[in-house]
Amino acid sequence: MASVRELKKDIDYLIFEVISDCFVYSGVHPENKSDELSTIMSDAVNFRNDLIARVNNPDGKDNPKIVKAYYKTVEKDLMTGVDKLFIRLSALTEKKK
Repeated sequence: MASVRELKKDIDYLIFEVISDCFVYSGVHPENKSDELSTIMSDAVNFRNDLIARVNNPDGKDNPKIVKAYYKTVEKDLMTGVDKLFIRLSALTEKKK
């Protein structure tokens, strides 16, 4: 992990990519005004807010090893959570076919 600042930037970048892809999907398929699409975007924003709150309030501030492990867990959760959001968006595309 490079820094907390970089982690926050990564969180913002990845979540905004999910939201951007949702807007692209709605632009390509304007006839499909899915509630699931708005749910995905809402979940992405809530996930982002949760991760930022976790980054701002680490556990075990006195022990550097605990803090490092904590941020690695946050980073892992970011990757798995974004992957799940993209899978949900891909499932909408599959339903469309």
